[in-house]
Amino acid sequence: MLKRIFSLFVVLLLGGLVANAQNREDLQKQKQSIEKELAELNQLYRETQKNTKTSVKQLAIIKRKINARESLINSINREVKQLDETIYLNELDIYRLRKELDTLKVKYAKSIVFAYKNRSSYAYLNFLFSAGSFNDAMKRVTYLKSYRQNRETQASTIVKSEQLLKEKIGVLSNNKKERLSTLEVQNKQLVDLEEDRKEQDQVVAQLKGKEKELNKQIRDKESQRQKVAVAINAVIRREIEEAKRRDEAKRLKALEDARKLKAAQDAAAAAAAQEKKNAAGTTTKPAAGSTTTKPTTTAGNTVAANGAGAENSASVNPPKPTLNDPATGVSSASKDRTYSPLESTPEGMEQSINFENNRGRLPWPVSNGIVTVGFGTQSYAGTKLMQKSDGLEIAVPVGSPVRCVADGEVVYAGEVADENIVLVKHGKYFTGYKNLSSVAVSRDQKVKAGTVLGKSGTSIDGEGGILFMIMNDKSVAQNPTPWLRSK
Repeated sequence: MLKRIFSLFVVLLLGGLVANAQNREDLQKQKQSIEKELAELNQLYRETQKNTKTSVKQLAIIKRKINARESLINSINREVKQLDETIYLNELDIYRLRKELDTLKVKYAKSIVFAYKNRSSYAYLNFLFSAGSFNDAMKRVTYLKSYRQNRETQASTIVKSEQLLKEKIGVLSNNKKERLSTLEVQNKQLVDLEEDRKEQDQVVAQLKGKEKELNKQIRDKESQRQKVAVAINAVIRREIEEAKRRDEAKRLKALEDARKLKAAQDAAAAAAAQEKKNAAGTTTKPAAGSTTTKPTTTAGNTVAANGAGAENSASVNPPKPTLNDPATGVSSASKDRTYSPLESTPEGMEQSINFENNRGRLPWPVSNGIVTVGFGTQSYAGTKLMQKSDGLEIAVPVGSPVRCVADGEVVYAGEVADENIVLVKHGKYFTGYKNLSSVAVSRDQKVKAGTVLGKSGTSIDGEGGILFMIMNDKSVAQNPTPWLRSK
């Protein structure tokens, strides 16, 4: 029973060590990701500092730095906690090994003492010849051999246990060194966090002294945002109207085809009736007083009559064309969706569904960009500054390639409010790429995910970056963050 309990304890101990190792690997990956983000933020902040003007973007970057550093410190805290658990489990393991080793040494010492007391050949022979029978003597020989082998096994086990104990002590020592090193990193990050907060306070103080200038800058951005929104709404309305016109043209064509079919059927029926009438007029009339006989109805005549009736019925009630079937080709799987003219073609429906299925997995439009202004209304702690954004403002060096995030069709590529913008349609969804220094695509061009649309430019506040937007067919701006894959 005790052996089973001990075995269970060992299994649980090893399981805890394995789980800790896996969790620590995840924490290491998370730390590396945050450290990479911090390095990018520091680089971006140094670039913004080259601009003599203190900007809202600097404050946004510092805020991001503080949040990232706090996340890093939390990860380090969890790592220290896991190291403490690992150290505790290793200390338990070392304690167990020492107890086992002590027990083995006591047993081995007893066997050595016994062997020493019975080391003479006389004692050995006396033990054998005192047997009551030959079989008993053989059993005693076997016992002595197994006893010698047991002592050798005990000695080997002691050596192995001492080696394992030595290794465990080495692992424990490394764990403690790693814990000490991790605590040093944590202390450094705490110092850096305090420096970031002081820097944030300095930037806030500088921004307060120039709130009038910054408010004007924000008003200019808001005016520009509204102009862009109006232009985008006009493009979306134009696309919807064009889709409706295409649908109506297909519907009218289907009606015209049905009318022509009915006219052809009516003409064929009239010709058949006239031919039948002419044939009846040429039949010889019977002589006076003769018996008039009724024509015999045969099976063939019945079938012909029924066929003519069916033909007339078809000509009277031609099949009515529906809006969706001939015009859209939409499969039955998508008939439960709310109707959108932009999904009235198989291609439009497919692009919409693909865009929706890639929610949370869309690639970022720029590489190594940092979001400096999030979606919606943004406020800045310590100031009265507020601004609204219809997308994500992503800071990147001027001239960085800007790529399309999904397959689609360019519906606008040009200048709006003194800034270049590209608008791409993905079924009933649209993605916008604003503040481009140059445009590499044109209207009606088919594009794939990853297609370079242009290069990033300089925003109204003098910094490099782009504005990335997502809209639906109601011209409602969507928060891009849940759509984009996590970095």
